[in-house]
Amino acid sequence: MKTLLLFVTITVFSLQGFTQSDSAAFYLNSGKEKMEKGLSNAALLDFNKALEFDPQNIDALIASGNVNIKMYRLYEAEQSFNKAYELQPGNKELIKSLMNLSFNGRQNQKAIELAEKCDCEDADRIIGVSYYRMEYYGKALNYLLTALKKNDQDAEAAYTLARTYMELENTKEMLNYYNKAVQLAPERGYWHYELALLLYNADDFKNSLREFELAKANGYRENNDFIENYGFCLLYAGEKEKALETLATILERKANNPSLLTDIAYGLYATKNYKEAISYYEKVLTANPNDASSLYMAGMAFQKSGEKQKGQALCDKAIEMNPALAKNRQKKELPMGL
Repeated sequence: MKTLLLFVTITVFSLQGFTQSDSAAFYLNSGKEKMEKGLSNAALLDFNKALEFDPQNIDALIASGNVNIKMYRLYEAEQSFNKAYELQPGNKELIKSLMNLSFNGRQNQKAIELAEKCDCEDADRIIGVSYYRMEYYGKALNYLLTALKKNDQDAEAAYTLARTYMELENTKEMLNYYNKAVQLAPERGYWHYELALLLYNADDFKNSLREFELAKANGYRENNDFIENYGFCLLYAGEKEKALETLATILERKANNPSLLTDIAYGLYATKNYKEAISYYEKVLTANPNDASSLYMAGMAFQKSGEKQKGQALCDKAIEMNPALAKNRQKKELPMGL
Protein backbone atom coordinates (compact mmCIF):
# COMPACT_ATOMS: atom_id res chain seq x y z
CA MET A 1 0.00 0.00 0.00
CA LYS A 2 2.83 2.37 0.86
CA THR A 3 4.50 1.59 -2.47
CA LEU A 4 1.33 2.51 -4.34
CA LEU A 5 0.98 5.84 -2.48
CA LEU A 6 4.61 6.73 -3.22
CA PHE A 7 4.10 5.96 -6.93
CA VAL A 8 0.98 8.16 -7.05
CA THR A 9 2.79 11.07 -5.33
CA ILE A 10 5.74 10.92 -7.76
CA THR A 11 3.37 10.76 -10.72
CA VAL A 12 1.38 13.82 -9.53
CA PHE A 13 4.53 15.92 -9.08
CA SER A 14 5.84 14.82 -12.48
CA LEU A 15 2.58 15.81 -14.13
CA GLN A 16 2.62 19.18 -12.34
CA GLY A 17 6.17 19.82 -13.55
CA PHE A 18 5.26 18.85 -17.09
CA THR A 19 2.15 21.03 -16.99
CA GLN A 20 4.07 24.10 -15.77
CA SER A 21 6.79 23.69 -18.40
CA ASP A 22 4.22 23.07 -21.10
CA SER A 23 2.20 26.12 -20.03
CA ALA A 24 5.30 28.36 -20.02
CA ALA A 25 6.11 27.23 -23.56
CA PHE A 26 2.52 27.81 -24.66
CA TYR A 27 2.44 31.42 -23.38
CA LEU A 28 5.95 32.11 -24.68
CA ASN A 29 4.97 31.05 -28.21
CA SER A 30 1.69 32.93 -27.95
CA GLY A 31 3.56 36.08 -26.93
CA LYS A 32 6.00 35.77 -29.84
CA GLU A 33 3.11 35.46 -32.29
CA LYS A 34 1.51 38.59 -30.88
CA MET A 35 4.84 40.43 -31.08
CA GLU A 36 5.02 39.62 -34.80
CA LYS A 37 1.58 41.17 -35.19
CA GLY A 38 2.67 44.33 -33.35
CA LEU A 39 0.52 43.61 -30.28
CA SER A 40 3.12 44.59 -27.68
CA ASN A 41 0.82 44.89 -24.65
CA ALA A 42 -0.81 41.53 -25.30
CA ALA A 43 2.59 39.93 -25.91
CA LEU A 44 3.94 41.28 -22.62
CA LEU A 45 0.99 39.76 -20.75
CA ASP A 46 1.79 36.37 -22.30
CA PHE A 47 5.50 36.61 -21.47
CA ASN A 48 4.68 37.52 -17.88
CA LYS A 49 2.29 34.55 -17.72
CA ALA A 50 5.04 32.26 -19.02
CA LEU A 51 7.33 33.55 -16.25
CA GLU A 52 4.68 32.81 -13.64
CA PHE A 53 4.87 29.16 -14.67
CA ASP A 54 8.66 29.17 -15.11
CA PRO A 55 10.44 32.15 -13.46
CA GLN A 56 13.83 30.98 -14.77
CA ASN A 57 12.80 30.62 -18.41
CA ILE A 58 15.65 32.44 -20.24
CA ASP A 59 13.72 32.83 -23.49
CA ALA A 60 10.76 34.37 -21.69
CA LEU A 61 13.00 36.77 -19.75
CA ILE A 62 14.73 37.91 -22.95
CA ALA A 63 11.40 38.24 -24.77
CA SER A 64 10.00 40.25 -21.86
CA GLY A 65 13.05 42.54 -21.95
CA ASN A 66 12.76 43.08 -25.69
CA VAL A 67 9.07 43.95 -25.62
CA ASN A 68 9.61 46.31 -22.68
CA ILE A 69 12.27 48.13 -24.70
CA LYS A 70 9.84 48.44 -27.57
CA MET A 71 7.35 49.98 -25.16
CA TYR A 72 10.03 52.30 -23.68
CA ARG A 73 9.76 50.57 -20.31
CA LEU A 74 13.53 50.61 -19.90
CA TYR A 75 13.70 49.90 -16.17
CA GLU A 76 11.51 46.81 -16.56
CA ALA A 77 13.58 45.69 -19.55
CA GLU A 78 16.78 45.99 -17.54
CA GLN A 79 15.27 43.99 -14.69
CA SER A 80 14.39 41.15 -17.07
CA PHE A 81 17.79 41.15 -18.75
CA ASN A 82 19.66 41.31 -15.43
CA LYS A 83 17.76 38.32 -14.09
CA ALA A 84 18.47 36.35 -17.26
CA TYR A 85 22.14 37.40 -17.11
CA GLU A 86 22.43 36.06 -13.56
CA LEU A 87 21.15 32.71 -14.80
CA GLN A 88 23.29 32.66 -17.96
CA PRO A 89 26.26 35.06 -17.64
CA GLY A 90 27.82 33.66 -20.81
CA ASN A 91 24.78 34.26 -23.03
CA LYS A 92 26.05 36.47 -25.88
CA GLU A 93 22.59 37.68 -26.83
CA LEU A 94 21.99 38.83 -23.27
CA ILE A 95 25.36 40.55 -23.02
CA LYS A 96 24.66 42.48 -26.21
CA SER A 97 21.14 43.46 -25.10
CA LEU A 98 22.36 44.64 -21.70
CA MET A 99 25.30 46.46 -23.31
CA ASN A 100 22.99 48.41 -25.62
CA LEU A 101 20.54 49.15 -22.83
CA SER A 102 23.31 50.42 -20.55
CA PHE A 103 24.86 52.46 -23.35
CA ASN A 104 21.57 54.09 -24.34
CA GLY A 105 20.88 54.80 -20.67
CA ARG A 106 24.33 56.44 -20.37
CA GLN A 107 25.49 53.93 -17.79
CA ASN A 108 28.91 54.32 -19.33
CA GLN A 109 31.08 52.20 -17.04
CA LYS A 110 28.63 49.32 -17.15
CA ALA A 111 28.39 49.62 -20.94
CA ILE A 112 32.20 49.40 -21.18
CA GLU A 113 32.34 46.31 -18.96
CA LEU A 114 29.68 44.52 -20.99
CA ALA A 115 31.17 45.60 -24.33
CA GLU A 116 34.49 44.08 -23.29
CA LYS A 117 32.66 40.73 -22.95
CA CYS A 118 30.66 41.17 -26.12
CA ASP A 119 32.10 39.63 -29.26
CA CYS A 120 30.12 42.00 -31.49
CA GLU A 121 30.77 44.63 -34.14
CA ASP A 122 29.57 47.56 -32.04
CA ALA A 123 31.79 46.87 -29.03
CA ASP A 124 34.70 49.20 -29.91
CA ARG A 125 32.37 52.07 -30.81
CA ILE A 126 30.38 51.68 -27.60
CA ILE A 127 33.55 51.59 -25.51
CA GLY A 128 34.96 54.61 -27.37
CA VAL A 129 31.81 56.70 -27.08
CA SER A 130 31.44 55.75 -23.42
CA TYR A 131 34.99 56.86 -22.68
CA TYR A 132 34.31 60.10 -24.56
CA ARG A 133 31.27 60.74 -22.39
CA MET A 134 33.41 60.10 -19.31
CA GLU A 135 36.02 62.55 -20.69
CA TYR A 136 38.77 59.95 -21.06
CA TYR A 137 39.69 61.31 -24.47
CA GLY A 138 42.91 59.33 -24.97
CA LYS A 139 41.13 56.01 -24.44
CA ALA A 140 38.18 57.17 -26.52
CA LEU A 141 40.51 58.03 -29.40
CA ASN A 142 42.06 54.55 -29.54
CA TYR A 143 38.77 52.65 -29.46
CA LEU A 144 37.05 54.92 -31.97
CA LEU A 145 39.93 54.61 -34.43
CA THR A 146 39.72 50.82 -34.05
CA ALA A 147 35.95 50.92 -34.59
CA LEU A 148 36.40 52.83 -37.86
CA LYS A 149 39.11 50.45 -39.05
CA LYS A 150 36.64 47.60 -38.59
CA ASN A 151 33.74 49.52 -40.12
CA ASP A 152 34.55 52.69 -42.03
CA GLN A 153 30.82 53.34 -42.51
CA ASP A 154 30.18 53.87 -38.78
CA ALA A 155 28.85 57.44 -38.72
CA GLU A 156 28.48 57.59 -34.93
CA ALA A 157 32.12 56.58 -34.44
CA ALA A 158 33.26 59.20 -36.95
CA TYR A 159 31.20 61.93 -35.28
CA THR A 160 32.43 61.09 -31.78
CA LEU A 161 35.99 60.89 -33.08
CA ALA A 162 35.57 64.42 -34.49
CA ARG A 163 34.35 65.61 -31.08
CA THR A 164 37.28 63.84 -29.43
CA TYR A 165 39.78 65.61 -31.69
CA MET A 166 38.02 68.87 -30.80
CA GLU A 167 38.74 68.22 -27.12
CA LEU A 168 42.34 67.34 -28.02
CA GLU A 169 42.58 70.64 -29.98
CA ASN A 170 43.50 68.95 -33.23
CA THR A 171 41.57 71.13 -35.69
CA LYS A 172 42.70 69.36 -38.84
CA GLU A 173 41.56 65.89 -37.75
CA MET A 174 38.44 67.33 -36.13
CA LEU A 175 37.30 68.80 -39.46
CA ASN A 176 38.30 65.66 -41.36
CA TYR A 177 36.12 63.43 -39.22
CA TYR A 178 33.24 65.91 -39.07
CA ASN A 179 33.20 65.88 -42.87
CA LYS A 180 33.29 62.08 -42.84
CA ALA A 181 30.42 61.93 -40.32
CA VAL A 182 28.09 64.18 -42.34
CA GLN A 183 28.90 62.28 -45.51
CA LEU A 184 28.00 58.99 -43.83
CA ALA A 185 24.84 60.39 -42.21
CA PRO A 186 23.69 63.36 -44.33
CA GLU A 187 20.28 63.32 -42.66
CA ARG A 188 21.76 64.55 -39.37
CA GLY A 189 20.93 68.25 -39.58
CA TYR A 190 22.50 69.00 -36.21
CA TRP A 191 25.85 67.62 -37.34
CA HIS A 192 25.78 69.85 -40.40
CA TYR A 193 25.06 72.87 -38.19
CA GLU A 194 27.95 72.06 -35.85
CA LEU A 195 30.30 71.71 -38.83
CA ALA A 196 28.99 74.98 -40.28
CA LEU A 197 29.93 76.83 -37.09
CA LEU A 198 33.36 75.20 -36.94
CA LEU A 199 34.11 76.10 -40.57
CA TYR A 200 32.84 79.64 -39.92
CA ASN A 201 35.28 80.01 -37.01
CA ALA A 202 38.04 78.72 -39.29
CA ASP A 203 37.16 81.51 -41.80
CA ASP A 204 36.12 78.91 -44.40
CA PHE A 205 32.93 80.76 -45.22
CA LYS A 206 32.17 79.07 -48.53
CA ASN A 207 32.11 75.58 -47.04
CA SER A 208 30.47 76.86 -43.90
CA LEU A 209 27.62 78.23 -46.02
CA ARG A 210 27.21 74.84 -47.69
CA GLU A 211 26.80 73.18 -44.28
CA PHE A 212 24.28 75.80 -43.14
CA GLU A 213 22.23 75.01 -46.24
CA LEU A 214 22.49 71.26 -45.61
CA ALA A 215 21.46 71.75 -41.99
CA LYS A 216 18.31 73.55 -43.15
CA ALA A 217 17.60 70.95 -45.82
CA ASN A 218 17.84 68.18 -43.24
CA GLY A 219 15.43 69.64 -40.75
CA TYR A 220 17.54 71.69 -38.37
CA ARG A 221 15.28 74.20 -36.62
CA GLU A 222 15.85 77.74 -37.80
CA ASN A 223 15.86 79.48 -34.43
CA ASN A 224 17.30 82.95 -33.78
CA ASP A 225 20.86 81.71 -33.29
CA PHE A 226 20.74 79.79 -36.55
CA ILE A 227 19.37 82.75 -38.53
CA GLU A 228 21.93 85.15 -37.05
CA ASN A 229 24.90 82.84 -37.69
CA TYR A 230 23.64 82.04 -41.17
CA GLY A 231 23.23 85.75 -41.95
CA PHE A 232 26.79 86.60 -40.93
CA CYS A 233 28.14 83.61 -42.87
CA LEU A 234 26.35 84.90 -45.96
CA LEU A 235 27.91 88.32 -45.40
CA TYR A 236 31.47 87.02 -45.03
CA ALA A 237 30.95 84.64 -47.95
CA GLY A 238 30.26 87.67 -50.14
CA GLU A 239 26.48 87.32 -50.53
CA LYS A 240 25.69 90.79 -49.21
CA GLU A 241 22.10 91.20 -50.41
CA LYS A 242 20.95 87.84 -49.11
CA ALA A 243 22.89 88.45 -45.89
CA LEU A 244 21.17 91.77 -45.22
CA GLU A 245 17.80 90.23 -45.97
CA THR A 246 18.49 87.43 -43.49
CA LEU A 247 19.89 89.75 -40.83
CA ALA A 248 16.87 92.03 -41.23
CA THR A 249 14.76 89.06 -40.16
CA ILE A 250 16.74 88.57 -36.98
CA LEU A 251 16.76 92.32 -36.28
CA GLU A 252 12.98 92.25 -36.43
CA ARG A 253 12.87 89.30 -34.07
CA LYS A 254 15.31 90.95 -31.66
CA ALA A 255 13.73 94.39 -31.93
CA ASN A 256 16.86 96.17 -33.23
CA ASN A 257 19.11 94.85 -30.48
CA PRO A 258 22.02 97.37 -30.18
CA SER A 259 24.72 94.68 -29.95
CA LEU A 260 23.38 92.97 -33.06
CA LEU A 261 23.25 96.28 -34.94
CA THR A 262 26.88 96.93 -33.97
CA ASP A 263 27.95 93.46 -35.09
CA ILE A 264 26.23 93.92 -38.46
CA ALA A 265 27.83 97.34 -38.89
CA TYR A 266 31.28 95.94 -38.17
CA GLY A 267 30.66 92.94 -40.44
CA LEU A 268 29.84 95.31 -43.28
CA TYR A 269 32.92 97.39 -42.51
CA ALA A 270 35.14 94.27 -42.40
CA THR A 271 33.81 93.12 -45.77
CA LYS A 272 34.48 96.60 -47.25
CA ASN A 273 30.81 97.50 -47.64
CA TYR A 274 31.50 100.93 -46.17
CA LYS A 275 28.34 102.78 -47.18
CA GLU A 276 26.12 100.06 -45.72
CA ALA A 277 28.32 100.02 -42.61
CA ILE A 278 27.77 103.78 -42.17
CA SER A 279 24.01 103.23 -42.42
CA TYR A 280 24.08 100.70 -39.59
CA TYR A 281 26.44 102.75 -37.43
CA GLU A 282 24.00 105.63 -37.79
CA LYS A 283 21.25 103.37 -36.43
CA VAL A 284 23.48 102.44 -33.49
CA LEU A 285 24.29 106.09 -32.76
CA THR A 286 20.66 107.14 -33.03
CA ALA A 287 19.88 104.68 -30.24
CA ASN A 288 22.99 105.65 -28.24
CA PRO A 289 24.72 108.93 -29.21
CA ASN A 290 27.37 108.39 -26.51
CA ASP A 291 28.73 105.19 -28.08
CA ALA A 292 32.24 106.47 -28.77
CA SER A 293 33.49 103.21 -30.28
CA SER A 294 30.69 103.13 -32.87
CA LEU A 295 31.25 106.83 -33.64
CA TYR A 296 34.94 106.12 -34.25
CA MET A 297 34.09 103.19 -36.52
CA ALA A 298 31.61 105.35 -38.43
CA GLY A 299 34.41 107.85 -38.93
CA MET A 300 36.70 105.10 -40.23
CA ALA A 301 33.97 103.94 -42.62
CA PHE A 302 33.56 107.48 -43.97
CA GLN A 303 37.31 107.69 -44.55
CA LYS A 304 37.36 104.32 -46.32
CA SER A 305 34.51 105.41 -48.56
CA GLY A 306 36.41 108.54 -49.65
CA GLU A 307 35.00 111.17 -47.27
CA LYS A 308 38.24 111.59 -45.34
CA GLN A 309 37.60 115.01 -43.82
CA LYS A 310 34.18 114.07 -42.45
CA GLY A 311 35.49 110.76 -41.23
CA GLN A 312 38.48 112.32 -39.47
CA ALA A 313 36.21 114.80 -37.73
CA LEU A 314 34.04 111.96 -36.40
CA CYS A 315 37.11 110.04 -35.22
CA ASP A 316 38.41 113.17 -33.43
CA LYS A 317 35.05 113.63 -31.73
CA ALA A 318 35.02 109.97 -30.66
CA ILE A 319 38.52 110.36 -29.15
CA GLU A 320 37.35 113.42 -27.21
CA MET A 321 34.56 111.24 -25.77
CA ASN A 322 36.95 108.35 -25.06
CA PRO A 323 40.68 109.21 -25.18
CA ALA A 324 41.58 105.50 -25.11
CA LEU A 325 40.52 105.33 -28.76
CA ALA A 326 43.52 107.44 -29.74
CA LYS A 327 45.70 104.32 -29.81
CA ASN A 328 43.85 103.17 -32.93
CA ARG A 329 45.16 106.07 -34.99
CA GLN A 330 48.41 104.20 -35.56
CA LYS A 331 46.63 101.01 -36.70
CA LYS A 332 45.48 100.24 -40.18
CA GLU A 333 42.50 98.28 -38.93
CA LEU A 334 40.64 98.22 -35.67
CA PRO A 335 40.65 95.00 -33.67
CA MET A 336 37.50 92.91 -33.48
CA GLY A 337 35.41 93.91 -30.53
CA LEU A 338 36.25 97.63 -30.56
